[in-house]
Amino acid sequence: MEQLRRLPEWLKMQRASGENYSRVRRLVRENDLHTICTSGNCPNIGECWNAGTATFMILGDICTRACKFCNTKTGKPLPPDFSEPQRLAETIRTLGLKHCVITSVDRDDLPDGGAAFWAEVIVTIKRVNPGTTIETLIPDFDGKPENISKIIIADPDVISHNVETVRRLTPEIRTRAKYDRSLGVIKYIAENGKTAKSGFMLGLGETEPEIHETIDDLYNAGCRILTIGQYLKPSANHMDAVEYITPDKFEKYRESALLKGFNIVESKPLVRSSFHAEKHVNV
Repeated sequence: MEQLRRLPEWLKMQRASGENYSRVRRLVRENDLHTICTSGNCPNIGECWNAGTATFMILGDICTRACKFCNTKTGKPLPPDFSEPQRLAETIRTLGLKHCVITSVDRDDLPDGGAAFWAEVIVTIKRVNPGTTIETLIPDFDGKPENISKIIIADPDVISHNVETVRRLTPEIRTRAKYDRSLGVIKYIAENGKTAKSGFMLGLGETEPEIHETIDDLYNAGCRILTIGQYLKPSANHMDAVEYITPDKFEKYRESALLKGFNIVESKPLVRSSFHAEKHVNV
């Protein structure tokens, strides 16, 4: 295991710094907002924040689930802050974003999983920023169509939901979430005319046939935008990576997925869900 603790050269990350990075960080703090960039320990935070983009996380920073790969805090969340949609929309306007990505913690404590709050956030961002496109990275909402529909009706440009890992590893890696339920969420999004996006991690112990099976399952569910990245242990308390996948293998999976019919595939070791998300609109 000692060898795995030494990251290979292709996984070395630059220190986050720069004028725009500092500006985004300041605005996020001043407006009491959360980002998955910080909560998820994203390796691309410097690149994205210096480009003036960030993935905002709504409904607080405490999740009701405790997935083994995730660095987000787990526990009993605070009640929703109904001033958050307006504050978030105004921050997006101040940053001058042409595209924004919104995600959230899981809120299994709420009757609709937070879907109505999600819809209010989307509608408010569109009203305050009529020229800004929106990608939503949503929870599974327990697979309930009535809750997913609230997001669809609010009409973001892209709706994403991650399967995170292959079928076999899902019970071990994710809590409460189910592989087929996530596929059902993606299928429902696609069948209702929205651009469906998903992603998963490598290096958790999956096999190559399982990777191709997951790519096939996502395509058959209607997913047309796919992200594949390397799992990196976010803290000493999280599970270790089983393997570090080489850039050449990531490229092979990208080419294979494109041949199957995906419109866009981002497949590199440091790719995360919102990597180059501004390029995924209107595909």
